[in-house]
Amino acid sequence: MRSWGNRPDTFVCDEPLYAHYLRATGADHPGREEVIAAHESDWRKVAAWLTGPTPEGKRIFYQKHMTHHLLPGIDRGWMEALTHVFLIRHPREVIVSYLKKNPHMESNDTGFPQQAALFDWVRQRRGRTPPVVDAADILADPRRTLTQLCAAVGVPFLDAMLAWPPGPRATDGVWAKHWYAEVERSTGFGPRATRDDPVPPGFEPLLAGCMALYQHLHPHRLR
Repeated sequence: MRSWGNRPDTFVCDEPLYAHYLRATGADHPGREEVIAAHESDWRKVAAWLTGPTPEGKRIFYQKHMTHHLLPGIDRGWMEALTHVFLIRHPREVIVSYLKKNPHMESNDTGFPQQAALFDWVRQRRGRTPPVVDAADILADPRRTLTQLCAAVGVPFLDAMLAWPPGPRATDGVWAKHWYAEVERSTGFGPRATRDDPVPPGFEPLLAGCMALYQHLHPHRLR
């Protein structure tokens, strides 16, 4: 999101369905009530905004979605208007990172089941495989991977995508203070986090299940 947000031709939005997700599920996330109060929680209104004119007259509307926010009750018809790109990350990193903020985690919290299902839905509806990008590949070679991604979605790559000023953004959700400390310190794509940090005892079955879903998308990644 920081990378795309640093493009002069792009408007970014941050997890636009998060407030609806929290209201509908009752999930006890940090800052829950503040998020619901500050952001639109009616998914229909959010979908209308996401498929309307790009804010500020920009050419590109970059929408950062979390797949587990796309609850079963949300009709997918509006998604036909979007260009879909799937960002994947090794499940061990996802689980270890998430548990630092929320000690209660189940499979649906990871987004992997929903991501695999949405990937198959998009591929079936479009008749082709949507772009998949592995976070590890971006960190290993940002220029090459982002150039490939831009080509895949039909926009020019810009050097502005490789570095950005530190600090918060007006486009960040109000949850940024709970989740974005490292993001706000960043000025580019830093060293890759290790995959070797062990998941806590008891989470090994969760890791195994997520690995199977991750590997469903991994062979299709840009490389």
